[in-house]
Amino acid sequence: MLKSVLSGLVLTVLSVVALCGVVVSGAQAQAQVQAEAQGAPPSLDVYAASPTVELMALSPSGDLIARIVVTGEQRAIAVTHMNTAEHVFASSIGEAKVRDLRWIGEGKVLIISSQTRAIHLLGVPRSELYFGMILDLATQKLTRVLDRTQDVLPVLYGGASVRETDQGPTLFVRGFNVETGQSDLHRVDLSSGRGRSVVPMDRETDDYVLDGDGVVIATARYVERSGRWTMMLPNGRRFREAWTTDAPVDTPTFLGMGRTPRTVVISADRPDLAAADPESETQANLFEVNVDTGEWTKLPFAHHPDALWHHPRTRLLIGASRTEEDGERYEFIDPTSASRWRSIERAFEGKAPQLVSWSADQKRILVFSDIGESGLYQLVDFDRRTADALAFTYPDIPPEQVGAVRHVTYDAADGLKIPGYLTLPPGVQTPEQLPLIVLAHGGPASRDVMGFDWWAQALASRGYAVLQPNFRGSEGYTRAFLEAGYGEWGRKMQTDLSDGVRWLTEQGIVDPDRVCIVGASYGGYAAMAGLTLDRGVYRCAVAVAGVSDLRRMVNWEARQERSQNNQTVRYWNRFMGAARLNDRALDALSPAYLTDTVDKPLLLIHGRDDTVVAIEQSRVMAEAMRRAGKPVELIELEGEDHWLSRADTRQQMLRETVRFLEANNPAR
Repeated sequence: MLKSVLSGLVLTVLSVVALCGVVVSGAQAQAQVQAEAQGAPPSLDVYAASPTVELMALSPSGDLIARIVVTGEQRAIAVTHMNTAEHVFASSIGEAKVRDLRWIGEGKVLIISSQTRAIHLLGVPRSELYFGMILDLATQKLTRVLDRTQDVLPVLYGGASVRETDQGPTLFVRGFNVETGQSDLHRVDLSSGRGRSVVPMDRETDDYVLDGDGVVIATARYVERSGRWTMMLPNGRRFREAWTTDAPVDTPTFLGMGRTPRTVVISADRPDLAAADPESETQANLFEVNVDTGEWTKLPFAHHPDALWHHPRTRLLIGASRTEEDGERYEFIDPTSASRWRSIERAFEGKAPQLVSWSADQKRILVFSDIGESGLYQLVDFDRRTADALAFTYPDIPPEQVGAVRHVTYDAADGLKIPGYLTLPPGVQTPEQLPLIVLAHGGPASRDVMGFDWWAQALASRGYAVLQPNFRGSEGYTRAFLEAGYGEWGRKMQTDLSDGVRWLTEQGIVDPDRVCIVGASYGGYAAMAGLTLDRGVYRCAVAVAGVSDLRRMVNWEARQERSQNNQTVRYWNRFMGAARLNDRALDALSPAYLTDTVDKPLLLIHGRDDTVVAIEQSRVMAEAMRRAGKPVELIELEGEDHWLSRADTRQQMLRETVRFLEANNPAR
């Protein structure tokens, strides 16, 4: 049994302050201490702030740990030696939106960030562009990936791969050549950042798989106009067409290496080889393909996975994970990995630990848990038989201020079982007649999960019960459940939400006269639809980055892609139930066309840098509400993207949301 201790390296907000050079004022700190002493909830800004630690990763030896620490909008990269607690490196990286962190061997760290930018000379519209930096611990320098690579933009075209080659740890990325229009695979010089093309790839090269030595052993081609997807396997020095399928919307997907060096994993629909997995949300099964013989073998996982896990050194497939109602569940086919994870699950019983990173020998494993707490990273050391606390993601939100989260299931009007989560105000054990916020997730092919949700917890801290339904069309369940959402925007996907309100009312948990709806992205659409298409349920609505005009949204996607027949347009038409591009039938499901029916107040919030749902969607809705003489507010967030990546604007969003809710649906 592993012993949980709080000794060792504890990275709290104090280390973040020290690294970023930001000091919290004495008045602020004193006010927070006084509030906690009086039992008051933390301020809303605490919930909406960025986690004090965003990312962590163990080096291959397990001796070093890299992390991204945050204060306000400032981020820093820090590396610490775990055996000595010595700070090996610490430097600010400014206001970068960091998306990934991983080691390149023992002495270098890859940092991937993004920016909202356009490249006008190339006709690239305003979008989220990804960039890489390499930290060299020996020289204490940061170098841009693809820097000074002739004719190649220093922008990552797709993901990044790290392999242990005959030249040592190596980084591979795709880069776009402005002269040739190619997006070749490049081997990156870790000292200069300069890339060298190693495999030619054009825009129709959809994906690729590298073996453990950094050799490409499979590629995929996708012709978007025709929807034709082809797997290419080695044939001497060239590649041959090994399998082709029509995939206008759901393309097959490579998922890395298989269990042996000459196999790859592919998620694909092959009814000739295996019946559809009833747990999968598509027709696809997971197969292992031998790249030399072309033989397909169905992988032996007991449950259809959401993610696969590969060995940190060999990159061979060793296991998988699946999001279940009570947290993440892991299934390892490698005996050593399975044994170690069983030990961790026993030690963290009831906490649903999540695997974050591990050493090459798997003797040190970094885990994260947020069941009944606001988030804690711990380092499991199998030699020492300890689990040391490393970092609290929200150190100012103690466990007693975390509202209980219950998994619930209720019947929709047509009998379909709808799963979801109910978050209660902190300290409430027997809920009765509570005010309710329905918090609808985005996607819509996404889902809410068990654990700490800063938005739900913030609302619960103000006295509201918060319902997060995984309505039909949500991912992570079955294909039938996903497809039950096709064409149900504003219809059954919407009433799945209000059916939850009615069920909670029947249980005596909530007061049906004190209910509002809040959501972002698709959830923002659901919030607006709650006032226009499902009237009589909600006292008010808050829509963040929501879609108000479905036809305008799909037409905008076509313009962005410079094609009326592209995969994105086909996807939205299927989900929204449109027969074609510019189908006017969508107007009947668009809140912007239905404002005459609104009789409750609406708050619209939208980031000006949103490249997923254009801000015009909220502006159009606000104007339509004003023309109809209906109560509406529109707040535009300066410099914010679709994902609320900035703490200051996320805090602004939360403050305005709670202000609006308390004015129109007071909790007390």
